[in-house]
Amino acid sequence: MVEESEGVLRTYGAVDKHRDRILNGPIIRTIFWLGLPPLLNQLIIVAYNIADAYWLSQYSEILVAVPRQVWPVMYLFHSAMNALNAACLAMIAQYVGAKAYDKASLEASRFFTLSFIVGGILGLTIFVFRNLIFMWIVATPPEIFEEVMAYSGIIALDIFLNYVAVIYTTILQSLGDTRKPAIVNVFAVTANITLDPFMVLGIGGFPRLGVLGAALTDVFGKIISITALSYILRKHYQAIRINFTGNMNFKWLRIILQVTLPILAMGVTNGFAFIIQLRLVNIMGVAVAAAFSIGFIVIDTVNSALWGLSGAPAIMIGQNLGAGNSERAKEIALKGATVIFSIVALTAAALYPIRAWIADVFADDPMIIRETILFLDVLLPALPFFALFISAMSAGRGSGRTLFPTILDIVRLWIFRLGLGYVLAFPVGLGPFGIWLAISISHIIGGIAAILWLKYGSWAKAIIKS
Repeated sequence: MVEESEGVLRTYGAVDKHRDRILNGPIIRTIFWLGLPPLLNQLIIVAYNIADAYWLSQYSEILVAVPRQVWPVMYLFHSAMNALNAACLAMIAQYVGAKAYDKASLEASRFFTLSFIVGGILGLTIFVFRNLIFMWIVATPPEIFEEVMAYSGIIALDIFLNYVAVIYTTILQSLGDTRKPAIVNVFAVTANITLDPFMVLGIGGFPRLGVLGAALTDVFGKIISITALSYILRKHYQAIRINFTGNMNFKWLRIILQVTLPILAMGVTNGFAFIIQLRLVNIMGVAVAAAFSIGFIVIDTVNSALWGLSGAPAIMIGQNLGAGNSERAKEIALKGATVIFSIVALTAAALYPIRAWIADVFADDPMIIRETILFLDVLLPALPFFALFISAMSAGRGSGRTLFPTILDIVRLWIFRLGLGYVLAFPVGLGPFGIWLAISISHIIGGIAAILWLKYGSWAKAIIKS
């Protein structure tokens, strides 16, 4: 009994160590301390996506478009995951900030149970209805339809596994531990990168599976992540006990719905917006669809810092609000936005001069190369403004105040990115350029509105009761 008590005290100490740095340490240094592991993790993911696209282009250059055909549907089916994780991060981080570790443990079990159930249901749904989705809704070009069906069938399992893996990651990050999840993901994605050429091209006696091989490596990586992350929580954070639970009362559900419904609404509406936008791109032919996919490989590279670092301010804001430090939470949000804006701007400026060379790596067709260069000409300058918008989303996640960022996201997507994109592409007659221009405009408007909300909005209030 004494040994067990000492072990629990040590795990409280591990949580307290992170908490003290987050509440009292230098803000920018702490953002990098928390954010560099996820940033490394994001860079590895980008490297995998680049490798995946390259090996698929060696199999057939139009197959580069297959993962991007499935991505908006995955985004839609991940909406519930993102909503649950936002609530999970806000609740656990704020309870840790208040040193209420038993309550943090209960929240972890509740969110794990919900994620497991919801992920299973949605994974099965996409598997059953994928033919309808990609034939009639997405309007996938016929040249790649069969490959999209094969890829999405395996990705349905990947969606379920991702719900489980990401909730483990979110729980650890809520405690202030961003390093161990990043290390796990680096290992899992490195395994994916290593296996990719063997599974896609059939090197070394492996079957030549094409897009099916690319999807299978994703599933393999998720299995590695789930196994390792669950072990880390049991081994290093014994005070946070995770089990399946039915302890979800009405009062708790009301608080969770307050946080999750705006994000779920945003995710669902965004998902449909991305699907409709992809349908518009697909109408213009498989070459434009391939250029769209290659262009987003570059965009994802530029946004590595954005996706890697933006989680750190959310964690810091959550714990500081839980501890009653609202002014420090505001300072964290503004400094975080400045740092991320600057890094994204520098990365975009560095890649702009080599955009034509990048397009040539993935395609030989002059039309695909020309359309990819046009895409990057229009979008790269607007990415720093998108970084400001995501910084506002981060503040909303950490504080639990998600309504304004959700409304802003819906407006920028449906009115500017989709509505304006349709008008410019078809009635005005600008074609693909009209779609690319509308995306750029939506980033700029969203970024300006977001930074004004961070500076002048009344979002810096905790949602938990002490």
